[in-house]
This record gives sequence, C-alpha cells and structure tokens, in this order.
Amino acid sequence: MPARPEPPRTAPAGLARENPRHYRYYDLVMAAFVTVLLCSNLIGPGKVCRAELGTWFGAPRGVSFGAGNLFFPISYIFGDVLTEVYGYARARKVIWAGFGGLVFAAIMGLFVVHMPADAAVLYNREIQPALETVFGSTWRIVAASMLAYWAGDFANSYVLAKMKILTTGRYLWTRTIGSTIVGQAIDSTIFYPLAFYDVWPAGKIVSIVAFNCVFKVVVEAAFTPVTYLIVNNLKRAEREDYFDRHTDFTPFSLRD
Repeated sequence: MPARPEPPRTAPAGLARENPRHYRYYDLVMAAFVTVLLCSNLIGPGKVCRAELGTWFGAPRGVSFGAGNLFFPISYIFGDVLTEVYGYARARKVIWAGFGGLVFAAIMGLFVVHMPADAAVLYNREIQPALETVFGSTWRIVAASMLAYWAGDFANSYVLAKMKILTTGRYLWTRTIGSTIVGQAIDSTIFYPLAFYDVWPAGKIVSIVAFNCVFKVVVEAAFTPVTYLIVNNLKRAEREDYFDRHTDFTPFSLRD
C-alpha cells in the first residue's frame, strides 16, 4: 500500500517562515572569512611595519601600518561576496560567527598566557615571554578590535546591500569599493584611537589610520577582477543573486 503523503509543514503561529534553502558553498565562504579574520587579528595587530619610500625633498620618507592589515582586507572581499550573492541576512550570520571566534580566541589567549607553567620544563621558561608578547594583548586592544570589526563589517555589508538595490545589480565594482571605503574607515577610526591613544603619539595614530584606509581600499580595488570571478561563479553555482528589498537590517538578529 503506497505511503500517504505528509501534510505540508507550516510555521507556528506568530513566527515568520525562514528560507530553508541549502547552499553548496555558503559554509565554505563562511569558513574562509572567519579563518582570515582570526589570523589577521591574532598575528598582526600589535606590530607596526614601516615601508620606506625613498628620499623626498632631502629627507627620508615612509609610511607605517599595522602588520595585520596585509591580510585583513581579504576578509572584506569575502564579506562582499557573501552579501552580494546570499544577501545581508546570511552575511549577518557570518559576521556574528567571526565575532564569536574573536571572543573565544581572546578568552583562550588569556588562559594560555596566565595558566601557571611547569617551571621544571625549560621550554616553558623560554616560550612564556613570547606567548605574552603574541597573545597577551590588553583588554583595551581586544575590546577595540572587536568593536571595530563589528561596526566596520556591518557597515560594509549594509552599504553594499543598499547600493545593489540602487544600481539594480549593475556595476559591482562601485559596490565593493564604495562599501569598503565606508567599512574600513569606520574600522580603522575606531580601532587605533581606542587601542593606542596615550600609547602612540597622536600624529602616528592619524597617519596609520589614514594609510590603513587608503591601503585597504587599494587592495579591494586590486582584487576587483578576483571578486568578479568568485561572485559570478557562485551566482551560477548557487542559482542565487539576492536583493535585500525587504530585509530587516538590524544587526541584532540571526534570522534569514
């Protein structure tokens, strides 16, 4: 006797139905985003690098920048891809996943640094100063990093989603670069003053913020052909090109 078909499933009263669709590559893009985010925040934020630009008007010139910024802009590229293909709501989940990863990394670093080491093990005595240098960031730096990331990435995703509607899906380069200008400006102007005010000279902070904003936008522009390639392939593979016309843009939600 043939099985009777199951009745259609409906959402409980008072609850909006969420999109149950599964995407083949969404989880992979999320993993790539969080990986780049964690690596760039763990390895590079405390080191300032110097790039010499030669001698101008009889004096040596150069620019200073945080080492983590060499790779951090790649996370914005993944953020652009997520919003452009899957929409703001699904990008919002990834931003919160990255935020959770940063919180866990900060707590783990705190425990690893401050747990009592076995003094009888020579390796512990040698590595403890290095662990304190790399993972012993002050809570001021940790809090500034998390706040800057949260505000900058949500601004980036919001601007891109709104610009996609305004441009009716055309001119992708205007959205990726325009959203990066806003997001990276917010990120840098929050992180460096909060983290290093009264630690670095004010002029140094201003120059690093200015350089980081320009540098990150230049990286985004340079990677535009790669972004186009990834976005176009994902749109075909996922059969998705989401427009956030009816999206609730609150950052405090995990709903699709």
